[in-house]
Amino acid sequence: MRAVFGEVSDGACILAGQERTMELNAPTPLHLVDGPILARLGVAAGLGLLLGLDRELRGHPAGMRTHGIICFTCALMTISAITLHRQLRGEGNIDPLRVFEASAAFTGIIAAGLIVFNKGEIHNLTTAAHIWLAGMIGIACGAAQWPLVISAAIVAVLMLTALRVVETRWLDPRKRDRED
Repeated sequence: MRAVFGEVSDGACILAGQERTMELNAPTPLHLVDGPILARLGVAAGLGLLLGLDRELRGHPAGMRTHGIICFTCALMTISAITLHRQLRGEGNIDPLRVFEASAAFTGIIAAGLIVFNKGEIHNLTTAAHIWLAGMIGIACGAAQWPLVISAAIVAVLMLTALRVVETRWLDPRKRDRED
């Protein structure tokens, strides 16, 4: 594709008066939007919303929408990275594992903004960890690693519900509040 005065054709992009070209990947036809892509994105969005429900019900700052968007976005990044890697067939410097680096950076920024240190106590660590969990489940959904997704979802639900019962029954309520 060549771009002259903003037009694209034949594989490279040339700006008017410049000799440099930029190689672009071939566009993905719209008819390739299919069940597997929608399943990966849908499962990620659904699990992210479910994970956020716990935080939402407890009145914590990052709720359903935040978790859903992070999980969905990580899945989207993963699908895109895998697709580009396969489209370019190893040409260039494409490494789909960089998705983890980018996801970790963006998730870390959001999670760090949630953590509050006030009067010698730290709050929202569990919510920040929740955000990280949503991101990792999103990456697994994007890669269609369904056994890993199911296992992570089961363990996450157990940690969020069963451990809450244990904390409520046997741990000091004031200590529990400080951990959230």
